[in-house]
Amino acid sequence: MIEAAMIWNEPNNKSHWDPELDPDWAHFAGMATLACEAIRAENPGLPRVLGGMSPIDPGFITNLQGRGALDGIDVVAVHGFPLDWNLWPIHDWPAKIDEIRAVTDKPIWVSEVGVSSFGAEEVQEWGLKRTAELLAGRVPRAHWYSLFDLPRAWPATTRHREAEGSSYYRHFYMGIVREDGTEKPAYRAFADLTPDLGLCQWFHFEDHRLDDAVRRMRELGVRHLRTGLSWADSFRPGADAWFDRMVSALDEFDVTVTFCFTPEHRGVAPHHSSRPQVPEEFAEFCARMVRRYCPGASA
Repeated sequence: MIEAAMIWNEPNNKSHWDPELDPDWAHFAGMATLACEAIRAENPGLPRVLGGMSPIDPGFITNLQGRGALDGIDVVAVHGFPLDWNLWPIHDWPAKIDEIRAVTDKPIWVSEVGVSSFGAEEVQEWGLKRTAELLAGRVPRAHWYSLFDLPRAWPATTRHREAEGSSYYRHFYMGIVREDGTEKPAYRAFADLTPDLGLCQWFHFEDHRLDDAVRRMRELGVRHLRTGLSWADSFRPGADAWFDRMVSALDEFDVTVTFCFTPEHRGVAPHHSSRPQVPEEFAEFCARMVRRYCPGASA
């Protein structure tokens, strides 16, 4: 079932929200406010989650608070990858949570945390176990990113790609299952951490891995899953049929569904990270998805 709706993904990260088009997040704040109102109108009881921050930045929260954008938000989410991309050590996780707790009284979720096996699979296994220890009892939700490695034939959702050097290639080694379907050491360790630790797994349009993901999540004892319904994908032929299939397949899990990614033809610039030309259109997409997949009793 859908347990929460998340508004955007890493809005303070230039790979997912273009800072040149919205340097102070005023446009994002307005769009998020409209999306919250649209979701609440369809299902008042569905928790609304602010898309996970990356980097973890209390200043971002105070900025949005000052613009009224958190008035309709129930949960604030953060992302962290200290062994791969962040400039802080893994042992700082408690301090990072406390930084956000100091500026908001809303619940804090870790909606993405992970360690790549780019350097060594043993590092990923250790990082998984240590992350679970550091977050235990500190947040009500934590989602490990991810179940599957990203296929090398698919581009990672980031703006600069190969220009990022090894930082780019780490995107392809975040899973606990290799591209060929074999399991990394962290896979066995993950089963000992569920159901307390959830998963974040993005599914591409008509993703061939969906059924295998469901089978493996059952095997691992996963209860909480975070994934996405892409506004950009909604314009593809057959989009509703794919969304229906994906949501139906995941119904046995408690799903946080993320609404994000600007269609190229609806952005100020032709890119998934662009702010929309008409922010009401994103809110309408959120409303339609809630109405289709988790309508409120009074909707």
